[in-house]
Amino acid sequence: MVILTLNCGSSSAKYQVYDWDNKDVLAVGVVERIGLEYSTVEHKVKGKDEYNERFLSPTHKEAIEKIISLIVDPKLGCIKSVKEIGAVGHRVLHGGELFKKSALVDDSVVEKLKTVIPLGPLHMPANIMGIEAARKVMPDVPHAIVVDTAWHQTMSPEAFMYAVPYDWYTKFNVRRYGFHGTSHLYCAKRAAVLLHKANKDTNVIICHIGNGASVCAVKNGICIDTSMGLTPLEGLVMGTRCGDMDPAIMPYMMNNLHLTANEMDTWMNKKSGLQGICGYSDRRDVQKAAEAGDEKAQLAVKMECHRLRKYIGAYAAELGRVDAIVFTAGVGEMGEHIRAGATEGLENFGIKLDAHKNDICHCRNGEFQISTDDSKVKIFVIPTDEELVITEDAYALMNGNYDVHTNFHYSFEDPQYRNKGRERGLVDNLKKHPELASILVRP
Repeated sequence: MVILTLNCGSSSAKYQVYDWDNKDVLAVGVVERIGLEYSTVEHKVKGKDEYNERFLSPTHKEAIEKIISLIVDPKLGCIKSVKEIGAVGHRVLHGGELFKKSALVDDSVVEKLKTVIPLGPLHMPANIMGIEAARKVMPDVPHAIVVDTAWHQTMSPEAFMYAVPYDWYTKFNVRRYGFHGTSHLYCAKRAAVLLHKANKDTNVIICHIGNGASVCAVKNGICIDTSMGLTPLEGLVMGTRCGDMDPAIMPYMMNNLHLTANEMDTWMNKKSGLQGICGYSDRRDVQKAAEAGDEKAQLAVKMECHRLRKYIGAYAAELGRVDAIVFTAGVGEMGEHIRAGATEGLENFGIKLDAHKNDICHCRNGEFQISTDDSKVKIFVIPTDEELVITEDAYALMNGNYDVHTNFHYSFEDPQYRNKGRERGLVDNLKKHPELASILVRP
């Protein structure tokens, strides 16, 4: 039996096919440019060459039909029949206060998700379209939603409330929700394994740094605070999002530039962050420009690291005792200059980065420790695996034994857990870069 995971964006659909019986990834891929003059698909199957194709996909329905046709294709696929799919797990951005854990999908769940669209207008319509399209294509398969905000539901009111009129919360659901929940869940539980601690005894600060980025404070195995808020706009300096700023900037610039509220929202979400400072949103481009002497790119790097340090310091104060700092997601896993900048000057907190270990830690197939030997706080680089969280939630929901994460045991909480695909990739990485073995962490 296999579990299919889907992550639908406004013009894309990412997917993974997971062999539940053998605990291995069979295929991954992404359909992009949905709704445009042509769409593309990038399809990778274990042991086969990557396949790329252009095709017409006016809606998510055609995209999902293409995904299904590829994974069952005799030459390009990884399974013989759609009947091998036991469940489909859907990543959903926002659950509001309606979904505090993953859930099986029925018509009432879809209708409830539609009421949350105002809290996530950029992502929720696409998430819902993907769910509806997949249910039409695979009507006899259980579908499950795994909500990014669910992990953060353990925050206390003093952490999730804003200092605005209280009835904004009761009438309009204005509060901090937090995002990247599946990633923070995975990394929190893997950090506990690497620390040889029980989840309930583990305090960690997780830095999920991709194009979008957030920090999460985990105390005794649960989220107590996070940097993103009502939407994913708050918090860190991101690729195109501004993160924290004086709210008075909004009416000030709306008056100066004669902007509507929606136009102002676009500026903050899509034209700010690193993009707004130096013209680049991809950290690789920013770093390349910075190394070439671009002063705005250098400033952008410093601003991103400065904001990260502030959050790490603030969350260290909240936690009292910090067992580990975790870096994850694309930039967290591969951006050694960001890791270095984010931890610079934190030695008084017991956080000591080993510069050499950090410099050689450029790999997404292993878990690494990059702190000095005498650092009181461990610094880990843990490749995230949101798809595995979605897969395991979907399987458990299908079987009726799912529960909130504090009452549920994931496979990756076991010290013996291994990601077979990453293990294969790590063998090649170690051949090319043997020194990686010196910083590799084995539970």
